[in-house]
Amino acid sequence: MSRPRDVLAPALAGAGATALAGAALAARPPLGRARWERTNYAGRQVSLLGGAAAAAGTVLGALATAALSAGQGGGRPDRPPAGPGPADVPRVATAAALAAAASGALGLLDDLTEDPAGAAKGLRGHLGALARGQVTTGALKLVGIGAASLAAAAVVTPATTPGRAAVTTPARAGAVLAGGALVAGTANLHNLFDLRPGRTLKVATALSVPLALARPGSAPSAVAATAAGVAAAALPADLAERTMLGDTGANAVGTLVGVALAAHPSAALRGAALTGVVALTLLSERVSFSRVIDAVPALRAADRLGRRR
Repeated sequence: MSRPRDVLAPALAGAGATALAGAALAARPPLGRARWERTNYAGRQVSLLGGAAAAAGTVLGALATAALSAGQGGGRPDRPPAGPGPADVPRVATAAALAAAASGALGLLDDLTEDPAGAAKGLRGHLGALARGQVTTGALKLVGIGAASLAAAAVVTPATTPGRAAVTTPARAGAVLAGGALVAGTANLHNLFDLRPGRTLKVATALSVPLALARPGSAPSAVAATAAGVAAAALPADLAERTMLGDTGANAVGTLVGVALAAHPSAALRGAALTGVVALTLLSERVSFSRVIDAVPALRAADRLGRRR
C-alpha cells in the first residue's frame, strides 16, 4: 500500500462517513428537527445534528478504516514500526470506534437531557453533585467515558518497547491506566474547547494531522487520519454556524484523537500529551479558554479563521 494511500484512505473513510451521516440525519431528523435546535453564543439558531453526524462519522469511519486495512492485509511498510503497526490497524481502529461510540452516546444523552439551569458545570461541579448523591448526566459521562477509554487503552497500549523488549505486567498496567486517562481526558478537552464555531474541529485537526503523517501505515496514523477526515467534513457547517458539535460530536472526535495518542509507541509523547491534557483540564476550572485565545493575537487569528463575522 503506497504511503499517500496509507493516509488518504482512512481520511476519506472518516470524511465520507461523516458526510453520509449528515445527509441522512438532515433528511430524517430523529425526534423531529426542532429537538436538535439550539441557540449558540451569538444568539443564532444552530443544529446539534452536526454533532450527531460527526459522532456517527467517527464510528463508521473507524470501522471502515479497520475493514479497508484488513482487506489490504494490514499493509506492507518499508520497515516494521515500533508499536501498533499495519497489522494492528483493524484491532486498534475497531477499539477506537467502540470507544467513540460510547463517548458519543453519552454525549448525546447529555445534549438531549441537559439541565437548563446549568446547576452542575465542569469537572468540579459534576463531582460535587455526585458527592451529594445527585447523579448528573455529566457524572454518567465521567464514569462511562472513563470505562470505555480504559477498555480502548487496554487494546491499543503497546506491549513492547520501541526496541521490541516485552513490557512487564506492572509497567503495562500503569501504561494502560495512563492511556485510559489520556483517551478520556482528550475527549473531555475537545468538549471544553467547543465554545466557538470550528474551535474544537481545528484543535482536532492540529493534533491529528501530525500524528497521521508521522508514521503512515501504522495504527496510530490510521486512526488519526480518520479523525482528520471527520473534522474536515464537519468543519464547514460548524464554521458557518449551521450546526454545532455539542457533547455528542466533541466527545466522539476527541476520543478518536485520544486513541491515536494512546496507541503511539513513544512513551515520551504519550506522557507529554497526558500532562498537557491534565494541565489544560485543571486550568479550565479557573480560566476562560475564550478569554485567553482572544488575548493572544496568533491564537485569536487562528480561532476566527473561516468563522462568520
